[in-house]
Amino acid sequence: MSSSGLRSPQFDYVKFRDLLIEAIIKHNLPFSFVEYEGIRALFAYVSPDIKLPCRNTVKACVLRMFKSERQKLHTLLSSIQGRIFLTSDLWTSCTNTSVCTDGYLALTAHFVDQDWRLHKRIINFCHMPPPHSGVALSEKINALITEWGIEKKLFSITLDNASANTSFVEILTNQLNFRGLLLMSGKFFHVRCCAHILNLIVQDGLKEIDSSVIKIRECIKYIKGSEGRKQKFYECVAQVGIMGSKKGLRQDVPTRWNSTYIMLESALFYRRAFINLGLSDSNFSSCPSPQEWIKLEKITKFLGYFYDVTCLFSGTKYPTSNLFFPKVFIVQHQIKAAMEDNDGFMNKMGTNMNMKFEKYWSEYSLILAIAIILDPRYKLHFVEWAYTKLHGKDSEEFKYVRDTLTSLFDVYSEHLSHLVTSNYGMNETASHTEDGDTIFEDFDNSYKNGPSTSRKNELHKYLDEERLDRKQDIDVLSWWQMEHFHYPILSNLARDVLTIPISTVASESAFSVGGRVLDQYRSSLLPEIVQALLCTRDWLFGKGAMEEENANVESLTEDIFKLTCQDTRSGQSSNSISLED
Repeated sequence: MSSSGLRSPQFDYVKFRDLLIEAIIKHNLPFSFVEYEGIRALFAYVSPDIKLPCRNTVKACVLRMFKSERQKLHTLLSSIQGRIFLTSDLWTSCTNTSVCTDGYLALTAHFVDQDWRLHKRIINFCHMPPPHSGVALSEKINALITEWGIEKKLFSITLDNASANTSFVEILTNQLNFRGLLLMSGKFFHVRCCAHILNLIVQDGLKEIDSSVIKIRECIKYIKGSEGRKQKFYECVAQVGIMGSKKGLRQDVPTRWNSTYIMLESALFYRRAFINLGLSDSNFSSCPSPQEWIKLEKITKFLGYFYDVTCLFSGTKYPTSNLFFPKVFIVQHQIKAAMEDNDGFMNKMGTNMNMKFEKYWSEYSLILAIAIILDPRYKLHFVEWAYTKLHGKDSEEFKYVRDTLTSLFDVYSEHLSHLVTSNYGMNETASHTEDGDTIFEDFDNSYKNGPSTSRKNELHKYLDEERLDRKQDIDVLSWWQMEHFHYPILSNLARDVLTIPISTVASESAFSVGGRVLDQYRSSLLPEIVQALLCTRDWLFGKGAMEEENANVESLTEDIFKLTCQDTRSGQSSNSISLED
């Protein structure tokens, strides 16, 4: 068989080149990949007629593809009917072990398309030189949103608690309000990253970590200290009948509370093996006592809830704003329970957490309280119930939420009143009414405006209808899509409020990929090339590509079963990106 026979007779060189460029972008391959001697030999063997481009041509093709995909995204953002939501964060690339170089700003847009599907797109990953002050950040992001032409569609921006962000968002809010671009004068524009706040709360609780947790850390360090100890632990695992499990024994990074939780959870799983090792190895002196194992169970159970909530808040595939209010209510309940616990270590953890909780969440976010009302499983009843428990019946806090929801609905009614008119128009034209029927319009008008008629708007109708079962698992956006004709205005409001991202994880996730695009071997890439590579990767391959490279929480820990005695470096994953930091 000839070499040309291996190639499709419909071979299109332009298509081949585009696929090659896409592969380089998706898999973070260097531009020089096309000049590798082995790669060229491989393609020459497949067909001598295939000519690989040089690295400079590849670079030019990447920029051309970036511009093409950017224009497609620009068109998409211009066509969406709802609001656009932003998340943003800063990142500094570390291209070697000692020097941190360029700063980058990641800006991610969240929106719902015409089919009511939730999307996120990294719209910028651009060079951000110092100073990273509030003024500099506001100028940069204002220029970016103007360049994309989305300033008239903005609803909110979600940021972490970096000190510069407070002044930055105040300046940007004033600039947008001066042009009359924000809803209700930007009342809902600034959303704080809930995952970041939750991380701060738990970190405060773990400032004075219990000695039993330190013992677990020492146990794992002891076991992984030599191949002989690790083999001995394997034998203890087999003796207590745990063999066959794929669960690893994790070594944490002490500065990351989520990795500490994973370490404790894995240690409890292998508890009997630890105890067995303590009985057979006289040098193994750090094994927790029975009382300390009980403490570890309580700490792990307590941290487990925060871990689950953090993971839930960090989602980007589903609406998260409606998850906030009930989860934060339970967080507060768990903290109060810890404060009332008889054990001193739990009481101390709860007290420290409560101080941070009161700082950030003593007044629940107003727009996120509205989000839970727009979940048909909760509605206004839940907010009223929660505020009654917190502030008493008919509290001013509850009235403020209710009144704000009414005001927000009035704003949407004013902007979208044509939706109701057009719906009525469709019904009239479909019925082909005769001219003579117009005589009854006087009756219709008198009925609508009669003094005995109690007219309800969409919001009142929605709130009066029976709630869905709270335990029912539903796609909230899909529910509102089905109810779109029933609530033409309220469904638009719900779509926008439910799209609000409550964490900056979507922007932070770009950093793990950025660290691979701009590593110590490719540190000379120009900022515009870095942005072209990372953004095009996101636009072409979406969530799947990001998930391939994302550092999840477990990647912050080491599985000692996978370590050899030569690889005893502890904390080597501390440079990973934590989605909850």
